Amino acid sequence: MKELRDRVAVVTGAASGIGRAMARRFAREGMRVVLADVEEAALVRTETELRREGATTLAVPTDVSRAADVEALARRTVEAFGAVHVLCNNAGVVAGGLFWERSVADWEWVLGVNLWGVIHGCRVFVPIMLGQDADAHIVNTASMAGLVSGPFNAIYNVAKHGVVTLSESLHHELTLLGARIRVSVLCPGWVSTQIFDAERNRPAHLRVTEPARPPTDQEHMLEEMARQMLASGLDPERVAELVVAAIREERFYVLTHPEWKALVRTRMEDILGDRVPSFTPFT
Repeated sequence: MKELRDRVAVVTGAASGIGRAMARRFAREGMRVVLADVEEAALVRTETELRREGATTLAVPTDVSRAADVEALARRTVEAFGAVHVLCNNAGVVAGGLFWERSVADWEWVLGVNLWGVIHGCRVFVPIMLGQDADAHIVNTASMAGLVSGPFNAIYNVAKHGVVTLSESLHHELTLLGARIRVSVLCPGWVSTQIFDAERNRPAHLRVTEPARPPTDQEHMLEEMARQMLASGLDPERVAELVVAAIREERFYVLTHPEWKALVRTRMEDILGDRVPSFTPFT
């Protein structure tokens, strides 16, 4: 898809971070932008800012873990703009820690947003895109954690690996059908966002009131290091530039930190060489 002006983009997780940056970039490209997010106050602020800049927008409060919400998002998009040409399944949350100490609620929350949100988005919007018989593009936000597996992040890793293979499968199916829909999977490294503060948006029924035990000094240190790397990470606006370029170039894998491809190579070599998994930190 070379021409974006006057096309319609839907972005989930659009009120902050990468989603907000993508929405802003699409608006600057002359697209009509549908903003979806569970954080309603931030969603309203983002829509207000974009409209002040002259963008045509529609804000739809959406919990992507709920099929009914995503179906409503699609209905409102079509009612308002008549079509959808770019879909960014981007909403994401994180709950780290030792795998065996995470609660069922943690799994339901993270998988609900990070994986089921992408499942619902593709399931609902692909038929609409197919029916349009027009060029379209889907961008699913995974992570480097969808290409390699680090410790203390099992739930997130599972969700993001799922997003990668879902995107690959979707690409193959659409290609075999000769559809005019292209797919990209976005795998960011450290990007300066608020994802470590995602607890602010956890639904009440999935909240964990108290941890099973106090965090250790090592866990405190690791969390602080991760927060520092996140704070000094890539500007979300740069990620949005890479996404727009990938749409125009019909590029499938979008890695924001190409220097981390060495980690992917090591994992592949471990698999092909029948070795135990290597561990190299994301630094």
